[in-house]
Amino acid sequence: MGEGREILEQIAGGDPIPYLTDPRPEVRRLAAAACAGLGSAAIGPITRLASSDPDQEVRAEAVEVLGRMGVGAFDAVWATRADPATRVVESAATALGEIGDARAVPWLAETLADHPEVIVREAAVAALGAIGDDRALPAILEAAGAGKPQIRRRAVVALTAFEGLEVEQALMAARLDRNPMVREVAEMVLGRPGPISS
Repeated sequence: MGEGREILEQIAGGDPIPYLTDPRPEVRRLAAAACAGLGSAAIGPITRLASSDPDQEVRAEAVEVLGRMGVGAFDAVWATRADPATRVVESAATALGEIGDARAVPWLAETLADHPEVIVREAAVAALGAIGDDRALPAILEAAGAGKPQIRRRAVVALTAFEGLEVEQALMAARLDRNPMVREVAEMVLGRPGPISS
């Protein structure tokens, strides 16, 4: 416990980059998180971690950190979308949404439609909403009306980035969704309660 606290203090109080090659995955993960505040100076070392670390949690953390580094990290995040670990692909979708570059929209829409893992599809629809590109709207509208409840719920939130009659209609329909979580978020987005339903 004492050694772990000491390492954590060293990472937080100094340069975290040397710890990115520590043999312990938990230390590498903490060091990656600490690199978020270093900005573009850390893109190279974090990119190496995201692409080649043997531990999927470390790779996922590195991808998430890259997402907070802005458009300069787009290529590094983009390269991780083919990672074999679901957790890393989820992080890639989230990071692409944080970066906000519309080049990611076609892949995110395809991922929303076709990825076998619900958690990745959730991240994709949230990212599409965060980017707010009009090309994403058909995929988000479709997700708001079909599929797993958690995806419908995320799609309703993603619709807040868009305007228009079809968006309003989708939100109104979501107020009548069979799932209470979807109904609740639709009511919050619309700012008024829907009809009482059992």
